[in-house]
Amino acid sequence: MIQEYEAEYEPDATRRDADDAESSRASRGWWDRNADEYQTDHGAFLGDDRFVWGPEGLDEAEAALLGPVESLKGLDVLEIGAGAAQCSRWLAAQGARPVALDLSHRQLQHALRIDGGAVPLVEADAGALPFADGSFDLACSAYGAVPFVSDPVRVFREVRRVLRPGGRWVFSVTHPIRWAFPDEPGPEGLSVAASYFDRTPYVEQDEAGRAVYVEHHRTLGDRVRDVVAGGFRLVDLVEPEWPAWNTQEWGGWSPLRGNLIPGTAIFVCERD
Repeated sequence: MIQEYEAEYEPDATRRDADDAESSRASRGWWDRNADEYQTDHGAFLGDDRFVWGPEGLDEAEAALLGPVESLKGLDVLEIGAGAAQCSRWLAAQGARPVALDLSHRQLQHALRIDGGAVPLVEADAGALPFADGSFDLACSAYGAVPFVSDPVRVFREVRRVLRPGGRWVFSVTHPIRWAFPDEPGPEGLSVAASYFDRTPYVEQDEAGRAVYVEHHRTLGDRVRDVVAGGFRLVDLVEPEWPAWNTQEWGGWSPLRGNLIPGTAIFVCERD
């Protein structure tokens, strides 16, 4: 789980229910507050125009999960949970026509800081995409939106709606098995501490009990069923191995854990 919370108070971490509205408010506030620190800490790894699927460092230039690089030219692509639009910038460099969407105003300000508005930016919720039916050829999300919504099927159906027939939807999330382990990069993060089957959301809340960070757990089977319920065919499920060159720690991700258990799951889906 990705948590790098910084505030005037220490939030209370718990497991409790959180609906779509509460999750959305928490995500917008958390990313607006933490965007500066996030980009400072991870900007060098993410690059300004690199498409990285997760902390392992799997690069779309090599993985080609959206399709052969040469096939991207001229395609309309929607990036959901784009952050500072690094992935969209890489897509634009390949000749695609990306649109970068994010819930966080501050994250999109970082996108403007980097490229001055070269990539179109949209501030909106992934569960209510402000686009006409069939607007895009591809959609993608690298750890954006999906882990933070209580109703992923709603998001997937929206993505399907804005995709053209045959369109591909590729998204990455924390690998579900990680929810059974403590979110620690060292040896303490290698022992099972919770039930993998407990779907109760992880919530950080303030002194008044208001959620300031929410992340939702789905098992691997849940994710597959959500993809199908959203109107897609699952054509691949990628579990990146930790590469020898990557020596960094990122939250609970580390070479130690990455060499033993998967940290990221990437779902490659297609719309009929």
